[in-house]
This record gives sequence, structure tokens and C-alpha cells, in this order.
Amino acid sequence: MSEFVLQQQNEAAVEQQKPKEMIRRLVWKMCIATLILMAIGSATRVMNAGLACPDWPLCYGELVPAKQMNLQVFLEWFHRLDAALIGLSAIALFGLSWWHRRFLPRWLPWASTFALFLIVFQGILGGLTVTELLRFDIVTAHLGTALLFFCTLLIIGTALTPYQGTGTVGKLPWVGLTAAILVYLQSLLGALVGSRWALHQCFGGSQLCTVMYSHIAGLVPPTVTTLAMVFICWRTPALHPALRRLANIAGGLLTLQILLGFATFKLHLQVEPLTVSHQAIGAALLGTLVAFTVLAQRDSVSAEYTSAESRVLSAE
Repeated sequence: MSEFVLQQQNEAAVEQQKPKEMIRRLVWKMCIATLILMAIGSATRVMNAGLACPDWPLCYGELVPAKQMNLQVFLEWFHRLDAALIGLSAIALFGLSWWHRRFLPRWLPWASTFALFLIVFQGILGGLTVTELLRFDIVTAHLGTALLFFCTLLIIGTALTPYQGTGTVGKLPWVGLTAAILVYLQSLLGALVGSRWALHQCFGGSQLCTVMYSHIAGLVPPTVTTLAMVFICWRTPALHPALRRLANIAGGLLTLQILLGFATFKLHLQVEPLTVSHQAIGAALLGTLVAFTVLAQRDSVSAEYTSAESRVLSAE
């Protein structure tokens, strides 16, 4: 009889885990699609394809503009297609989270609602970039919202990933969070440089040099903070392997990002793949820092819970 009851309980536990696992897989797929979307968006900008489709949301009044199709039109059209698919996925995430909310963490339906709001707002900004003829502030907000949506998905996916902390993180959650915020702000500066073509204008006639040099000077705070995070991880004994691995990845991406930025600057943005890679690696670095921060925070919370439980047992 006891074995039957235990089997029933195990089956019920498995059934309750299915919605969580399904949503986790969906979120990680959306993360990959969003990273690709931002890379395509960068390629669209550097290839001067932002207005290749003169209307919105259709392209030349069609879902698939076969007659007008060339590289520039394809980039803009595919960028919209990927965005539409991510939008549908965000709606699915929203619906699944609220439908299965009894079996999910309380915060998840609200996080999915926020993600849906961001992607709707992102779509509106995407339309305005076309109708307002690539106005620089709208283009910058467009990328900033995309990065925020990307970070939201990463927070959800990392929070749902199975993880058992070691309780040795110390101040690493705050260091990781600071690094992530600084990289996000630096990404916004980079978007401003790109949307205003500040590098070209500075080299061409000494215009907007302040914008460009602000982006260069802004490299220092996130670099120092990220390297500090990596150094602390190396010096922290018994740190969870996942955190150590993410810190090493962040250090590698930071190095690659600096090299790409230097090459892009020296070549005056003449090599488009370098410019696209620079933005994509920056987004990947931000995502790595966000995932590190979430896992480190979970590690810290589990350590506090274990410590409180020990005090209760000792008091008894």
C-alpha cells in the first residue's frame, strides 16, 4: 500500500514539473532567436537596409516581396519575420504561464507578462523606425528594448534551470549585477554611436566626436567590473562550476569584444561583419553576466536558507 502511495506521489510530482520544463525550453529557444534577431538588426543597419522595405508591417504591400527581393530587402524582411515569430512565442509564453500558474513559481506569470509587454513595445518601435525614417533616438530605444527583452528571457530561463548552490558566492551577485548594468549602458552608448553614424561623422568632419569618445571612455567601468568578477571567482574556493564557467566565458567575451571594437574603429566601420560581430558579442556578454548574476543570487539565497535552518536546529 505504501509503495502504491509513493508511486502516485512521484507521478504527481512529474506531472507538476512538465509545465515548468516546457516553459524553460521555450524560453531558451526564444533567447537564441532574440540573439539572432539583434545580430540581423545590426546587419540591417550597417548594410543600409533599414528602409529597404518602405512600408510597415508589410514589405512593398506583401508578406513576401518576391519581385523586389535582394540582399537589403531580404535582411529587413527576415528581421521582421524573426521578430514576428518571437512575438508569437511571447504570446505562447504568456498563455502557458497563466494557464499552468498553479504548478509554477508565483513570479513567472508576471515575468511573462512583462516580456510580452516588452515585445509589443519593441514591435511599435520597429514600426516607428521605418515611418520616422530611422530617427536615431527611436533606433537606440529599439535596441535598448531588445536587450531588455533578452535579459528578461535569460532571467526566466536561468531561474527555472535546476541548480544547487554551494553557498560560497559572497558579494558576487552584486558584482555580477553591477557589471551587467554597466555593459547594458555601454551597449546603449554603442547603439547611439551607430544610429547617429558618429564614427563616420567624427572622422569626416569632427562632428559627434563627443558621442563616439563617450562610448570609448565608457568601456572602462564595465571592463574593470567584469574583470573584478572573474578575479573574485578565481580566488573563491568551492565555487559552483557553473559560476566559474560563466565567469570565464564572460572574460573571454570581454576580451573578444574589446578586440572587435578596436578593429572596427581602426577600419572605420568599413568591414560589415566586424561591426555586426561587435554588437552580437556585446549582447552575448550581457547575457552571460545576467545568467551569472541570477545563479549567484540563487546560490546566495540557498546559503541563507541553509544557515537559518541550521540555527533553528541548533536552537532545538
